Amino acid sequence: MQPRFSDHAWEDYLYWHETDRKQLKRINTLIEDIRRHPFTGIGKPEPLKHQLAGFWSRRIDDRHRLVYAVEGEVVLIAQCRDHY
Repeated sequence: MQPRFSDHAWEDYLYWHETDRKQLKRINTLIEDIRRHPFTGIGKPEPLKHQLAGFWSRRIDDRHRLVYAVEGEVVLIAQCRDHY
């Protein structure tokens, strides 16, 4: 599966690149795990509900979440900073 970032998620990713390499490494680890196992694995994956139905969330840390959707062979990263 290929990761694809939304504009918002890419801004989040660049924020981590500039401010906290440890968080960036965690995000990269989560993305690699999502590519192998989209709905199980590290970060406590959970399906989102209501307006975000179809998206999944994984914990980056206590405060931040990685929000993504799987569309065929593409992993759409919607957010990788803050809480949904």
